[in-house]
Amino acid sequence: MNRRLLCLFLVAGCVVLFPFRAPAPLIYTPGEGWRYEPVGEGGNWQRNRAKDQLIVAQDAFDKKDYSLGLKAARRVVKVWPLSDYAPQAQYLVGRCYETKGFDERAFKEYQKLLEKYPKAAHYDEVLQRQYEIASRFLAGEWFRLWNYIPLFPSMERTAGLFEQIVKAGPYSDVGAQAQLKIGEAREKQSHYAEAAKAYERAADRYHDRPQIAADALYRQALAFRKEAATAEYDQSTAGQAIATFTDFMTLYPDDPRVPAAREFVASLKIEQARGNFEIARFYERKRHWAAARIYYNEVVNLSLGEPNSPYAKSARERLAALNLLLQARGGTQ
Repeated sequence: MNRRLLCLFLVAGCVVLFPFRAPAPLIYTPGEGWRYEPVGEGGNWQRNRAKDQLIVAQDAFDKKDYSLGLKAARRVVKVWPLSDYAPQAQYLVGRCYETKGFDERAFKEYQKLLEKYPKAAHYDEVLQRQYEIASRFLAGEWFRLWNYIPLFPSMERTAGLFEQIVKAGPYSDVGAQAQLKIGEAREKQSHYAEAAKAYERAADRYHDRPQIAADALYRQALAFRKEAATAEYDQSTAGQAIATFTDFMTLYPDDPRVPAAREFVASLKIEQARGNFEIARFYERKRHWAAARIYYNEVVNLSLGEPNSPYAKSARERLAALNLLLQARGGTQ
C-alpha cells in the first residue's frame, strides 16, 4: 500500500513540476463563463467595436454555431451594454440558449431584454417565445439544476413564469392567455382557490375581450366546483360556483358551454342539498330541533325547480315529523 501511495505522489509531482500545453484548453472569462478555445484561434472571434462583434454573433447564429454566437453576443452586452447593438445581442443570447434546449435560462435572458431594453424591436416576439417556453413547462417539462441536471416539473415555478409575462405585457397578444395559464398551473397543483382568483383577474382585466372574459369566467366557476368537491359540510364554495356559473350564463347566453353550465348548477344544488341534509340530521341527533328544521327547510328551498333531488322528499318528511314533535312540546326545543 505504501508503494502505491509513493507512486501516486510521484506521478502527481511530475504533473505539477513539468507543465504541458493542453491541445484544447478551457478558458474562463468573467461574465462569460467557461468556453472551449481551439488551438490557434485565441481571440479570433473578438472584435473592438460593438457593431463588428454583433456581426460575429449573428453570423455564427445563422450558421448554427450557437456556442460561438452565444459568447460573441454576450460580449456585446457586457462590453457595450448601452450601445444600439446591445438589444439585438441580448436577443441572440436568449435565442442561442433556447435553440440549445436550455429553456429556463433562455426565459431569463429574454426577461433581461424586456427589462433593460423595453423599446427593443423584438419585444412582442420575445413575449411570445417566453409564453411558448412557459407552456412547455406547463406541459410537464422538467426544470434543471445548473441548466444541465433535470430535477422535476414545478407548477409553482411555471405559474411564476406566466406571471412575469403578464407583468411585462399585460395587454399584449399573449398577456391574456398567460393570465389564464396561471390559473391552469394552479389547478394542476390542486390549489383551486388560487386558480379561481387567477381566472377572476383575467375576467376583470380583459372584460372588453368577450372570448377571453367568457373563458375566464367559465374556468373560474369550474375551479370553484372542484374546490367544493373537496369540502365536507362547507357549501359556501358550491354557492360561489353556482353564482359564477349563473353570471356566465347571463353574460354569455349564446356560448356553447351554457348547457353544460346548467347541468353543473343542477348538480351543485343537489350537492348543497346533501350537505344541508347531513347537517340537519346531525342537529336532529343532538336534539336541536329548531336548528334541524332550519337546515331541512334549506334542503327544500334548494330543491325547488330540481324535481330529481334525492333529498327533497326525505327533508319534507323530517320537517313534518319535527313540526309534530315541536307542537307536542309546545313549540320549544
